Amino acid sequence: MSEPLYLGDHARVTPDKPALIHGPTGAAISYREMDERSNRLAQYLYALGLRPGDRFALLMENNMRYLEICWAALRSGLTAVPVNRFLTPQEVAYIVQDSDAKVLISSYALRDTAAALLAIDETPRLAHLMVDGTIDGWQSYEQAVAAHAPERLAEEWLGATMLYSSGTTGRPKGVVRAQAVGKVTDGPARREPMLSYKFASDTVYLSPAPLYHAAPLGYCLYTQYLGGTVVIMDKFDAAQALQMIEQYRITHSQWVPTMFVRMLKLADAERRAHDISSLRVAIHAAAPCPVEVKKQMIAWWGPILYEYYGASEGNGVTSIDSADWLAHPGSVGRTKLGVLHICDEEGHELPAGQAGLIYFERDEAPFHYHNDPEKTRQAQHPLHPTWTTLGDIGRLDEDGYLYLTDRQSFMIISGGVNIYPQAIEDALTLHPDVLDVAVIGVPNAEMGEEVKAVVEVAPGVQPSESLALALIDFLRGKIGRHMIPRSVDFIDQLPRLPTGKLRKNELRKPYWNS
Repeated sequence: MSEPLYLGDHARVTPDKPALIHGPTGAAISYREMDERSNRLAQYLYALGLRPGDRFALLMENNMRYLEICWAALRSGLTAVPVNRFLTPQEVAYIVQDSDAKVLISSYALRDTAAALLAIDETPRLAHLMVDGTIDGWQSYEQAVAAHAPERLAEEWLGATMLYSSGTTGRPKGVVRAQAVGKVTDGPARREPMLSYKFASDTVYLSPAPLYHAAPLGYCLYTQYLGGTVVIMDKFDAAQALQMIEQYRITHSQWVPTMFVRMLKLADAERRAHDISSLRVAIHAAAPCPVEVKKQMIAWWGPILYEYYGASEGNGVTSIDSADWLAHPGSVGRTKLGVLHICDEEGHELPAGQAGLIYFERDEAPFHYHNDPEKTRQAQHPLHPTWTTLGDIGRLDEDGYLYLTDRQSFMIISGGVNIYPQAIEDALTLHPDVLDVAVIGVPNAEMGEEVKAVVEVAPGVQPSESLALALIDFLRGKIGRHMIPRSVDFIDQLPRLPTGKLRKNELRKPYWNS
């Protein structure tokens, strides 16, 4: 048999094999069920009028329906737009509107956000579907798809997902990656295969992270693409994750460094209480992993850790295994996709050992930002349009190993989640007691970084602990809860240049050099 392309192949060959398991309860969906469910949704969306190239958005927790919804897009030429479930209704509305989504799918668990969204989003939608229940203005997902046949569309076109990635302005932008165009039967669904890491049909993959993130969603779909089994958690819990590795004989998993820290902080008895010998591959990315944390993880789990550096944009990837990392501690590896260049601010290439802006060279532009040609251009090298950067700073050693050293935009990465200061600063500026504000990332032993606001108070206002708490409370409901500062410090005057540009390097130094 040729390489499987989509669910239908696995539904035919291994119909009763679990495609998806809800780890906490053991509830499972077979390949036959996953195939039929995604077919029904694809048929429904086609009947609604959606055609290849159209988009729909999904705002859900780690729901058992999540992957079938994505597969409906992948087999019908549509684009699914996953939305961060922790965003405010205003932020969700922006993404739904900006993406030109014709349909919005949510869940009863997120009914409060879904209800508020209807009052904000005034753009007409063909449908608002809700899984696991309904509220006013939302139609039952289950009833909508039940009326349609579980067979494939007459013509199945390659679909995609479009993830939103914020920039230094705080406005999220849709990442549109170059991809193959054609029918499902024409060839593999992926133009750029994910790093394989020994995934196969016998893979049992544990996903402890939110499915709206690029890597967790990508690896879940990749596992099912190859006919393996996905096990999802509602949310990460250190002890529960270890228990699930043992219970489901997990072979593959994907993590962020914060998860490693929390597992390492478990009592020795709890850490050793679970048999994790089935685990063959533990992938990690999203944020730099402290050297000592990774050393401890390799000592505990063995040389099965694989790290990569990349992003939703898919412009390039580096990778490193445990043995190579032990020889090059702190490195994120050598390039697996694209050619690495380290350049100064003018675009001149720098020699090994010098830090600069990281560019990946490709034969053609690998992505663009939806509705934002200017941001797309800013990601390109000034002289080479097919060299692109995400604004990260790093250096190469003489052997071509990449080390991340800084972030051009001072984006904060807390627990593997990207947090952009501008949106927080914009919200705090509206408080009457705030004259000027800067938001920075400061060290946090568990999360890598945590969010701190540094405030210059308005004339006549006295800094105090009660004011700090009031400012934090002021932000609730205005920005995502994961963006709310853990603390507020006060300063006499923020270090700004005459042009108004904030010197965040100077502001950050006392926190990072202490």
